[in-house]
Amino acid sequence: MGTTEQIIREYVAQSNSKLDKMDLSTNGEVIFTGVITKSQEEKRLALWVHFLQATGVKSMVEVGVYRGDFAATILKECNLIEKYYMIDPWRHLDNWNKPANMSDDIFEQFLSETRSKTEFAAEKRVILRGKTTEVIQKIPDGGIDFAYIDGDHTLRGIAIDLINVFPKVRAGGWVGGDDFTRTIWEHPTKFEPTLVFPFAVYFAEAVDARIYALPNAQFLIEKNSTHSFEFIDLTGYYNDISLRDQFCPDKILKP
Repeated sequence: MGTTEQIIREYVAQSNSKLDKMDLSTNGEVIFTGVITKSQEEKRLALWVHFLQATGVKSMVEVGVYRGDFAATILKECNLIEKYYMIDPWRHLDNWNKPANMSDDIFEQFLSETRSKTEFAAEKRVILRGKTTEVIQKIPDGGIDFAYIDGDHTLRGIAIDLINVFPKVRAGGWVGGDDFTRTIWEHPTKFEPTLVFPFAVYFAEAVDARIYALPNAQFLIEKNSTHSFEFIDLTGYYNDISLRDQFCPDKILKP
C-alpha cells in the first residue's frame, strides 16, 4: 500500500484523464464500464471506494447517513469492511437551519430506506440513531480506521462532528468529508452558511494534521503523527482560506 498522498494523487490523476471506470446505473447499483463521464455524485462515490479499497479500511463511521445511498455503495464495493457505524438523528431538528431538515415522518421513511438498502450487510452495520453528541460514546476511542462526515454542514455542526469523531479514529487513520465547498453560500441566505471549508482546515491545523482538498468538494484529514499540519490542495480551487471576502455584499446570495 502506498502512502496516503500517493494513493489520492494517483486517483486524482486517473480521474482527470478519465481512466476511472466506476459508474452507477439509474437504480443505484454499482456497475463498471469503460471510459465514461460521471456526475459529481458518482465521482464522489468512486473516489471513496477507491480510497477505502486501496487503504484496506476495515472499520468506519458515516456521520449523516440520510437515505443510505453512500453506505450501500461502500458496503457493496469494499469487501474488507467488517464494521460500519451509521450515525444520523433521522428526525427533525429545530436548531438545524438547512434545506435537508425534513419532518419526522419523512425521516422515518429515510431510515426505512437505509435499512432496506443496506440489509445485505446487516451483520456489518451498526445503526446509531441520534445526534453525534448523543451516540458517539458507543464507538471506542481509536476504534475505527476511517470516518466520513456528511452531516450538519453549519459551523456548529462541523465543529461538533470533527471534535467528537477525531478521537474515535486510530493513529494512522483518516477523516474524510463532503461539502468542502469553496463558497460558504451553498444555499440562499435564509439558511445557515456552509462552513465545512474553511473550518476543517482550521481544525487540521489545531490538531497538527495534514489535510487534503479533493475533487468534488471532498476533504481528507490524515491522522498521522509523522506529519505536521499542511494543507495540500489537489484541486487548485482553495487559494484563500480566510472568510472576509465571503461576506462581501456581491458574494452573498440573496434569499
